[in-house]
Amino acid sequence: MVSTPNNTGTQVTEFLMICFPGMQDTQHWLSVILAPLLVLALAANFVLLVTIHQEASLHEPMYYLLAILSMLDVIICLTVIPKVLLIFWFNMKPISFVGCFLQMFIMNTFLPMESSTFLVMAYDRYVAICHPLRYPSIITEQFVINAAIFIIFRNLLATLPTPILAARLNYCASNVVENCICANISVAKLSCGDIRLNKLYQFVSVWCLLGSDLVLILLSYCFILRVVMCQQSGGTVTKAMSTCGSHLILILFFYTLLLVFIFTNKAGKKIPPEIPILLNVLHHLIPPALNPIVYGVRTQEIKQGIIKLFKF
Repeated sequence: MVSTPNNTGTQVTEFLMICFPGMQDTQHWLSVILAPLLVLALAANFVLLVTIHQEASLHEPMYYLLAILSMLDVIICLTVIPKVLLIFWFNMKPISFVGCFLQMFIMNTFLPMESSTFLVMAYDRYVAICHPLRYPSIITEQFVINAAIFIIFRNLLATLPTPILAARLNYCASNVVENCICANISVAKLSCGDIRLNKLYQFVSVWCLLGSDLVLILLSYCFILRVVMCQQSGGTVTKAMSTCGSHLILILFFYTLLLVFIFTNKAGKKIPPEIPILLNVLHHLIPPALNPIVYGVRTQEIKQGIIKLFKF
């Protein structure tokens, strides 16, 4: 049985995702943008993964890290966007209790995993430019394996309490989620219990994970910039900046969109609720669509591998 609003005697067994509260009659038009972006993101990441797998020259740690990023992008896309499109196209608003918290777990775990991957990639570029002679001995296949273990377990252990804290609450009132996604606070505020611990843990975990990653990434690029500026060879400077350019563009976009979402969400009634909801959806779609394209366009080795792939 599914509860109805203000029915405190019935336990919620599923939630209804209504996406944009003030755009119920027009929100389906957003699928004109979201559907092509989803196809683009999945196709571009699939091509990138196949290219790295097929091209022997790309069997290097830097490209393995890129493959990890690409796999994370695919999982993030498939966790969120198909359900949003089903709501828009077929009005399939219900999501099971377990399904909702599974989506919450994946979102809260894999987005920080992507941030950690950017951090490891920044360290890779730091070693390549600041300590080029030591690069082959530091950035090895074993380093990639250790980095993958770090990315998985660090974020898994830190974010697992978020859906657990939300799932333990007593949902005995409304089951209508005013969001396209089972976001922690959007769901937790429907409960009949105290959610201050949920809000506190999410705040601390997000800023500790993503905040520390961003600080370390920026420090890496400060060191890189200092070394590059001291180089006498103009060609060396150009090549180094080109190598880092793709990475830095994607990092800035990833964190800028995330920070805008956080601050608009905190603004409350000053900003229409549809804006943070839309930004949250786009954050699960635009970076996964951009990542493989930017790397494919700006990285010569990958570009050549893609050309070979399509030449059969």
